[in-house]
Amino acid sequence: MSRVCDICGKGPMAGNTIVRHGLAKFKGGIGLHTTGITKRRFLPNVQNVRAKAENGSVSRMKVCASCIKQGKVKKA
Repeated sequence: MSRVCDICGKGPMAGNTIVRHGLAKFKGGIGLHTTGITKRRFLPNVQNVRAKAENGSVSRMKVCASCIKQGKVKKA
């Protein structure tokens, strides 16, 4: 399943998960140390919506939640 918004083109982004161990300095420790970094994906909040297209017909679209909130989609 494609997780891409049909309006703005927002799609999955890459990032890292960072594992830290140790006690923070302000809690009396020697600070947090990074012990592991692995790749991860940030997926957009894409919803299936019945919306009106430019020509007036109703069709299903995959739209991200931010486009729905901004009113870029006219729901049918």
